[in-house]
Amino acid sequence: MRKGESAGLCPATGNKDRTVVLEPRNQTGSTRTIILRRKRARIAVTGSVVSSHPATVDALLSSALLWFRRTAERIKPPHVEQLWLIVSDELVKPTLYRISLFRESLKEVIKVFSVDEDLTTLQPIKCPERKELWSKRLARFPPIPPATVTEQTVAIIAEAPYAIDIVHSRHGETLRFFGLPFARVRSLLGVERVWFGIEGAHRRMLDDTTEGEWRNLLNDLQEHRSADALDHRHALYSSAAESWLESLLRHDITKLDPGLIIAPLHAQFRTARGGKLGIRPIDMLALRRDGRLVVIELKVAEDREHVFQGADYWRRVEAHRRRGHIAKAKLFGDREISGDSPLVYLVAPTLRVHPSFSTLARCIASDIEIYRFDINEDWRRGVRVMRRMRVN
Repeated sequence: MRKGESAGLCPATGNKDRTVVLEPRNQTGSTRTIILRRKRARIAVTGSVVSSHPATVDALLSSALLWFRRTAERIKPPHVEQLWLIVSDELVKPTLYRISLFRESLKEVIKVFSVDEDLTTLQPIKCPERKELWSKRLARFPPIPPATVTEQTVAIIAEAPYAIDIVHSRHGETLRFFGLPFARVRSLLGVERVWFGIEGAHRRMLDDTTEGEWRNLLNDLQEHRSADALDHRHALYSSAAESWLESLLRHDITKLDPGLIIAPLHAQFRTARGGKLGIRPIDMLALRRDGRLVVIELKVAEDREHVFQGADYWRRVEAHRRRGHIAKAKLFGDREISGDSPLVYLVAPTLRVHPSFSTLARCIASDIEIYRFDINEDWRRGVRVMRRMRVN
């Protein structure tokens, strides 16, 4: 649509014609942006033009807020006073949940609309107050059974105790070499069996006929998935980098914060089963000695959505904390859970923090305590915190 043309898409209760101009004129990607002109103000409008999965909501919001800020700063009067977000039905709930965590001055300028199937009418959607989120029904966590380690697992860990850790599940144990899954131990008819192989490759059962392949895999992991590896392009070195960082912190989380208890520590923790809202696991859920829960989100490369992911994880953990689910499930044994809301630790190497990090962090309400942890670039040789700061 060119400058001066009228827009047919409009709110159900508003005027049917607006003068609009695209920003910029030749746009690509999955979203579109327009400026609605009024006599004394302008409105920034953005929305997705393709079908979107709920997991994309952080990317949509990050892009929208950064565009809104740039546009508001450079455009001459009349000023841009509102941001309208046009979202599909799948994105309505996750969008509203995140906006409820924004600071009040920002929430006041954002309006959310759903669009009908004919793409002709917008329906305004009211953003819930934060207290409304805590009143929604929420399934409890099942009690955490005590972790048991099989004899086979103990023997494998002994091969490289500095590098191998365990992820427990109902079906057995997954063994990881600096975060990279390479073996699974399962019990079949009372007999322990080991399957080995890197994710995506053909897995083999460990027996006398595959002992040589097993040894080759362990040797390759020790050579290439190491801080001293010569070939940094090798798949065993470059794969699952965030999981590598997670595994180092699982061995000693106090390297990040001396106030955190070492165990129990929950990695890839799910607050709910995945589904319509694109629920992803939290990198790490920890507990401080003072009883405060800590949500830890790790990145090893620039990621614009880092802040909003951490804030959404805070919302989910806080909802369970308020209902007493975390204490009742004894996620941290008999330790007392504080009545204060969780802390959020966003961790990334110093030179791998996204340039928009600070701008997006200031969108989050100040009562949600978010901290940025800059770690050393050579974290594979050992994690060191270079700087810690409150970001909102």
